[in-house]
Amino acid sequence: MVNTATLKHDIKQLMVDNLMLQITAHEIGDEQALFGPGSLGLDSVDALQLVVALDKKFGLKIPDPEAARAILQSVASMTDAVARHNDRPPPEGQLSLRPA
Repeated sequence: MVNTATLKHDIKQLMVDNLMLQITAHEIGDEQALFGPGSLGLDSVDALQLVVALDKKFGLKIPDPEAARAILQSVASMTDAVARHNDRPPPEGQLSLRPA
């Protein structure tokens, strides 16, 4: 089971580190929009960097642009996606690296 508060903080820090944001992780709201008007102001390059970073850090594969739009809406939506990914059993024939 994943600690949601820790996961949110880790995702915010990942954003600050990978996107070279000029704000701290604590300044990013959980529900704050990441793209579009009134948002954090991220662009398509930032989206690509987030997709790669989420895969590298959490093993979360985002299969297509539509899934990316849904997952990359906010820190909360990314947290939900990572938590759901971590709660899935491994594919048949593969060992789980998660602690029991």
